[in-house]
Formats: sequence, structure tokens, C-alpha cells
Amino acid sequence: MSFLPSAIAGTGLIGGFATARTTKNRPLGGAVLAAAGTGAFLLWKANAGTPRAAALAGLYLAAFGASHPLAKKIGAWPAVNSVTAAVILASLVAGRRK
Repeated sequence: MSFLPSAIAGTGLIGGFATARTTKNRPLGGAVLAAAGTGAFLLWKANAGTPRAAALAGLYLAAFGASHPLAKKIGAWPAVNSVTAAVILASLVAGRRK
């Protein structure tokens, strides 16, 4: 099992948020998120096939979206860390070789 796509997805979610927050440049954070998501998708596709890669990419984007309302309830970093953990776990389970 390859841990690389899981690590890339986690880096994209946490790194995108950290970039946006540190630089105060949300588009730059979005670029980090998009670049990592694309890289993770390509590795998921190679490892698990297109349908699973698409599902994991959808989860990645949904997690990004869910982190915003969740942040209002539990705080920004706890929300980002929570959705990142969910994506990494799903990637480890569903993103492995066929």
C-alpha cells in the first residue's frame, strides 16, 4: 500500500489552510489545495482506478467545504485537522491498489 497519496492529500488540506492563513492570500492557499488534490487524484487513479480516485477527490473537496462551517463550531485548526484525518483514513482504506 502506498502512503504517498494520503500524505499528499493531507498536506494539501493542512498546507492550503496554513498558506492562506499565513500569507493572507486565499487564492494562494487554494492553489496549494488544488495542486495537492491533483497530485493525490493521479496517484489514487494509478493505484485504485478512476472510480475510486473520483470518489476520493470528491471527498477531498467535500472535506475542504465542510471545514468552513465546522470551524465556526470547533475552531479553524481543529476543523482542518478533523477533515484531514477523515480524508487520510479514507485514502488509506480506498486508495490502495486494486
